[in-house]
Amino acid sequence: MNGPLKAAWALTAFVVVVGAVLWVVTGRAVFAVFIVLGVLTAVGAWLSGRSTPDGRTGPKENNPS
Repeated sequence: MNGPLKAAWALTAFVVVVGAVLWVVTGRAVFAVFIVLGVLTAVGAWLSGRSTPDGRTGPKENNPS
């Protein structure tokens, strides 16, 4: 796991926790948006952190010779 991916997971946790705490403290459901944004950040971090399956190196290059 590289630095930017760790930062994305930390941001995810922070946003979700802040949203939940503010929702409980204030009673305003608008802070549910924080939780939704945190989940979307988690999905993005998970998708960008996946590696390619064994035997695949990525897209084929088109090198006309």
